[in-house]
Amino acid sequence: MTCGPYWVDLHRAEQRLGGGFLLTNWLVLTALHCLRGLAQIDERVDVVLADGRRLAAHVSRLDAEADLALVSITSPQRAAPQIPNSGPARIGGRWRGPYRPAANDVELSGRIDTRAAAYLCEGGGIIEALQLSADQLLGDYSGYSGGPVEDTTSCDGPAPEHNGSKQDAVVVGILLEQAPDRTVADRAANVLFAATIAEAMRRFNYLDVAHLVDVLRPPLDAESAVASAVSPQAARGTTVNPLVNSMAAKADELFETIQEWSAQGVMDPAQISELTFMVAKRKIQAELGEGGAP
Repeated sequence: MTCGPYWVDLHRAEQRLGGGFLLTNWLVLTALHCLRGLAQIDERVDVVLADGRRLAAHVSRLDAEADLALVSITSPQRAAPQIPNSGPARIGGRWRGPYRPAANDVELSGRIDTRAAAYLCEGGGIIEALQLSADQLLGDYSGYSGGPVEDTTSCDGPAPEHNGSKQDAVVVGILLEQAPDRTVADRAANVLFAATIAEAMRRFNYLDVAHLVDVLRPPLDAESAVASAVSPQAARGTTVNPLVNSMAAKADELFETIQEWSAQGVMDPAQISELTFMVAKRKIQAELGEGGAP
């Protein structure tokens, strides 16, 4: 399976619901309103990847106040996206929205107006959000919600707050809303708001652990390059225990089970967090060994 873009479309039957993007190879972050009324845990949806493949999935977590939702790709299916690093945005920097609702729609880009700040979203909750100006004066930006916001400052040129060299884009948020034009009631201004990735991680408390585990696993084409650095046994030509892959796969299954327990209220958030951490720790030990040496 080859890697591809990390943004996706969400469908139910033949209806396109909205956009989203992969945080791991099985978790999709989207705006809750993009699900168009599918506000129940375990509601069936399809994740359509950029290459056209359709994967069965289900709604796994909702936060109506923040207008955010998580969709889980049903095991054993998995995507193989090229997920950029995530981090904070830089005020005055450049951003782009690689997700487009349709092939004939423009790609959004513009300026990051403010640092992350408290914002009252349409869901009714106070969230940490970015204010963005769009270069494209579309008048109506509906359809772009749920897509990722990338900070491309260091890709496009020197960053305003440091002399950063050319680097890869960093995912800093998820598009949620647009500001209304105060002079024309039925028209939107070219100002958009995006919840930060940090806000999503706070809203979905196990998300940071799941993402950490995926980040720790190197991409397939990089494994040979880093094998000697992370595995003394590999450097000596020793075969790694075949149980490692099995244990890692089992951990992925446990993550999904814990996620379901959390949604069903089987355990309180503290217990869920502790159990998630324990599974993540065991998976890391299985893949990298105690102290990073299998």
